Amino acid sequence: MSESSPAPTTDRTTPRTAIVTVDDDPAVSRSVARDLRRRYADEYRIVRAESGAAALDALRELKLRGDVVALILADYRMPQMNGIEFLEQAMDLYPAARRVLLTAYADTGAAIDAINVVDLDYYLLKPWDPPEEKLYPVVDAMIDSWSSRDVRPVRETKVVGHRWSARSSEVREFLARNQVPYRWYQKDSPEGERLLLAAGTDGRSLPLVITPDGEALVAPTDTELAARVGLTTTPGSDFYDLIVIGGGPAGLGAAVYGASEGLRTVLVERTATGGQAGQSSRIENYLGFPDGVSGAQLADRARRQAIKFGAELVTTRDVVGLEANGSARTVRFADGASLAAHTVVLATGVSYRQLTAPGLTDLTGRGVYYGSALTEASSCAGQDVYVVGGANSAGQAAVYLSRGAKRVTILVRSKSIEDSMSYYLVQQIAGMERISVRTCTEVVEAQGEGHLERLVLRDNATGETETVEAGWLFVFVGAAPRTDWLEGIVRRDQHGFVLAGPDLVTDGADLADWTLDRAPYHLETSVPGVFVAGDVRSESAKRVASAVGEGAMAVMLVHRYLEML
Repeated sequence: MSESSPAPTTDRTTPRTAIVTVDDDPAVSRSVARDLRRRYADEYRIVRAESGAAALDALRELKLRGDVVALILADYRMPQMNGIEFLEQAMDLYPAARRVLLTAYADTGAAIDAINVVDLDYYLLKPWDPPEEKLYPVVDAMIDSWSSRDVRPVRETKVVGHRWSARSSEVREFLARNQVPYRWYQKDSPEGERLLLAAGTDGRSLPLVITPDGEALVAPTDTELAARVGLTTTPGSDFYDLIVIGGGPAGLGAAVYGASEGLRTVLVERTATGGQAGQSSRIENYLGFPDGVSGAQLADRARRQAIKFGAELVTTRDVVGLEANGSARTVRFADGASLAAHTVVLATGVSYRQLTAPGLTDLTGRGVYYGSALTEASSCAGQDVYVVGGANSAGQAAVYLSRGAKRVTILVRSKSIEDSMSYYLVQQIAGMERISVRTCTEVVEAQGEGHLERLVLRDNATGETETVEAGWLFVFVGAAPRTDWLEGIVRRDQHGFVLAGPDLVTDGADLADWTLDRAPYHLETSVPGVFVAGDVRSESAKRVASAVGEGAMAVMLVHRYLEML
């Protein structure tokens, strides 16, 4: 693209529709662009190039940025790459764009041949003066023809990957849970291939993520991805009144109440706000939402509320250490950085337990998913789906998946789901024809070449096994606390859940190292100034409402602690 040509786009928020012209003669190139701008500049960006290679570079940049090309005008006689050769490659990037070849009278034969080679829409003889008679009517007709196809520019994050790639699934889940709009393309789809071509990659390293600004990221890490799509990954200060570790309901509750009451508050989350609750398709027993609310909606509202009150939310930072340094409490990140505050609230929640049956580990992200019902639901429409788990999260996922799936089968090891699932959800499932429940059943093997194809199920009452065709398995089993990094620092129970307040005494823990002349506050851990809230606390209720309440209560106790400093 010549130096005098405008960049393909300057507005980073609104997609532009472009008309591209390429001619190796600078005078002719400027003349074409001048005439086009005179009539079309108010609605279209005119992009001018002086070689086929430069024009292809411009088209790739436009493609990555999400801009649309309505019309391409190319001169036939250009060195290195003539107009027909250029249009052949341009078609790979913008197949819907209308194509016009600029030719001399002597080249009309080549232009006619190009109608078959590159599906040429029109050829225009030089000179085109006056443009009102020879150029504009042609361009108007081409634009009208292009517009009739309703090709509209879209500014969004794009993800290109393989359907059965575990990392592609993780990236989609990361974007969805962080409320980042994106569009998914299979690598072998026409648009997927065009995006790979525009990014200059052969598709061996996937996924490819293209940001709304047109930046191509090949197999990015979560941290790289977060930084490019507008998420905050670095705290704005070195010291706070309160550090909240974990962005589930308890952590978000603590962040909202801490920031709203004037505490300098930062919430640190390693993946996305919402926690397990954020993956729930619909929560129907949360106070104040009689029609139900999705976990993602609830988490997004809480996140925006915390930010409104001044809390900082930092994502993709993995906390691996905690220290008491005098009156300061210091958390250490996996990358070696650290952050300090007067107080800390542990709200790391729990994760789904991994099934250990043969084949499941290799097929995770390739038909076997832990959570992830929301992002994968559209892909399993019309198919048989299996859900493992007997608690609310499993029931909510089954109800959601049943909207499109042919059949949803819930697998539980117990004799009934009534002991572990809320009554309203049990009744709802009982009335849905597409959902069945198999009790006393567990998965003993997963099979498939490259992705899940079959499950081997065992009836624990009879000991008999059965192999069933299955392409989709969603697991919502157990609650494993993420507390290994607290070993030797904060006291935990035998299952890894954090002890606090009265439980520190009733558990028989030795509090000889407790340095204060008062008993620990109700949600205070064995380290003064470090509190715990939500599912990670020992003997917690494991409900969204109670987690939010504990987050708020922890802030009240933080204030009480700070008053004693």
